[in-house]
Amino acid sequence: MIEPSLTILTVDDDVLINIGTAATLEDLGHRALEVSSGDEALALLAGDGPIDLLLTDFAMPGLNGLELAERARALRPDLPILLVTGYGELPGGAETDLPRIGKPMRSQDLAEQIALLVGARA
Repeated sequence: MIEPSLTILTVDDDVLINIGTAATLEDLGHRALEVSSGDEALALLAGDGPIDLLLTDFAMPGLNGLELAERARALRPDLPILLVTGYGELPGGAETDLPRIGKPMRSQDLAEQIALLVGARA
C-alpha cells in the first residue's frame, strides 16, 4: 500500500459527488476525509487531526463554500482551500480570491491544483 501524501478534507452535500471526489483523491495517493456539510467540516477542523487541504463545494445548504472557508481560516489560518463549483461565475455577486476548480473536474486538473496550493504553503 502506498502511504498517502496528504490528508484532504472534502465537503460536498451530494454524497455521490463526494464519493467520486474521494476516490479520485485516493487514486492520486492522498487520504480523503469525506463530510457532507460545513458544520461537519468545522468539527473536524476544530480538532487536532492532520488536515493538509480543504476541498469544498460552493453550493451547499447551510454554510456555502465561501462561508465555510472563512470559518475554516479562523480555525486554521494557513490551511490551503480549494473551492469546487459548477458555476462559471459565482452566483449572487459572491467574490473570492480562493482558487477554484470546475465541476466536473478532471483528475489531472485536481492534481495540479493540489500541487500548486500545497507548494504555495511550503
